[in-house]
Amino acid sequence: MAITKITVNNNGSLKVEGDIQVFDPNGNQYDLGGRQVVSFCRCGLSKTLPFCDGAHKGHFEHLAIAFALPPKKT
Repeated sequence: MAITKITVNNNGSLKVEGDIQVFDPNGNQYDLGGRQVVSFCRCGLSKTLPFCDGAHKGHFEHLAIAFALPPKKT
C-alpha cells in the first residue's frame, strides 16, 4: 500500500501528497485534475475551500512541531 504523506506547514496549509481522492460530506468526489499533491486550508480564508489558495499569508500563525498524541480513550 502506498503511503500518503501529510505535511503540516508553518503558518499555512496541510500539504497532502500521494494517490488521493477527496470527497464532500455527500459523497461527491472533487476533481483534482490528476494532481498528486494538494494543499488544504487551515485558516478558513481561502476562496477555494477546502483547498488552500494562499490567502493565509500574514493572517494565520502556527508553528508546526511534531508531538505524540495522548493515548487513545478506551
